[in-house]
Amino acid sequence: MLIIPVKDGESIDRALKKYKRKFDKTGTMKQLRERKQFTKFSVKRRQQIQRAAHKQRVKTLEEA
Repeated sequence: MLIIPVKDGESIDRALKKYKRKFDKTGTMKQLRERKQFTKFSVKRRQQIQRAAHKQRVKTLEEA
């Protein structure tokens, strides 16, 4: 459960913004979406390797 301390005189919009930011940081929605369907470990691992290779390519292009 998320607890957002609200100061006296603070607007509800500001408190909602804090709540949304904190909720995003917990990764709850991301976790729910991942659990919707099962992904084999080998597929997850392949995707991680592909992401890492892409990041490496981008990094080397920026340096050049």
